[in-house]
Amino acid sequence: MNAFQYATATSPASARELVGTDGRYLAGGMDLISEMKEYIAEPKIVVNIKSLPGLAKIETGKTAWTMGANVTIAQIEDHSELKKTFPGLQQAAAEVGSRQIRNWGTVGGNLAQHSRCWYYRHRDVPCLKKGGDLCYARHGDNRYHSLFTGNTCISPVVSNLAIAFGALEASVIVLKGGKEQRLSIPELYAAAWRDPEAHNSLEPGDLILKVEVPVQQRRSAYLQMSAKSEFDWALVSCAAAAKVEGNKLSQVRVVLGAVSNIPYQAEEANQFLEGKDLTEDNASKAAEMILAKAAAQTDNGYKIPIAQTLIRRTLLQLKA
Repeated sequence: MNAFQYATATSPASARELVGTDGRYLAGGMDLISEMKEYIAEPKIVVNIKSLPGLAKIETGKTAWTMGANVTIAQIEDHSELKKTFPGLQQAAAEVGSRQIRNWGTVGGNLAQHSRCWYYRHRDVPCLKKGGDLCYARHGDNRYHSLFTGNTCISPVVSNLAIAFGALEASVIVLKGGKEQRLSIPELYAAAWRDPEAHNSLEPGDLILKVEVPVQQRRSAYLQMSAKSEFDWALVSCAAAAKVEGNKLSQVRVVLGAVSNIPYQAEEANQFLEGKDLTEDNASKAAEMILAKAAAQTDNGYKIPIAQTLIRRTLLQLKA
């Protein structure tokens, strides 16, 4: 780990000024510190944002809930009213790492975390995502990698919360260039679809401030499959949200995680489910539509049947 300066910010504006173009923010710190130890990240200054006022609160409202960037994942997991209103989000939070990690990990950090691809994380491998010329996963061990990608890199997004927030059509408020900007979850990750070096659409110095989740009387659910039952990354994850009146669906969103460099959804599948009865046949048909363009690599074809099953089961969880 290289030497660096350390500063504590007292406001979002001061955090942005301190971090400049060659610094990094520190909240829970687990992702950043691991990158620094492996010399993947070498910031000249690390800016502590843990004490920024108002960013560690979950605020309820009739039209939307607000979750500050420094809200811990454990706070989401333990919030009894949130569990009733956004069960899919609570389920996603409960699947993040271990309880110790959830006690430290934050909403902002979970959304902004970098790739877990072992080629990217290896200090001696100049992979495409680090500015190299080759995606080593395409020609190497790609068992945990993407089925969908818009560029040569096949490293998947690993944020649980992004998948649940995407299904709930949440907005992420980001401080960009001194101004607050509202991004949808697709917008927050759009750059990673087209740019192999991008993990998300955040530019150096951009700071996630909070997430706003609209209250739309929609049911939600989240499921994931992992190699181990606890303390493991998802092989595939799925979040779904919809209004269910009688047995009919509306305002449907189905989002897959760990299968693409973005939280992946197929609009044609969402449209297919609009106005349909929530049946196993319709859920299976939607799964087929979502996975129609999947491109399996040499070692990750097993993800396709897992995703089909998770999509079906997650949708059926929306039943009363």
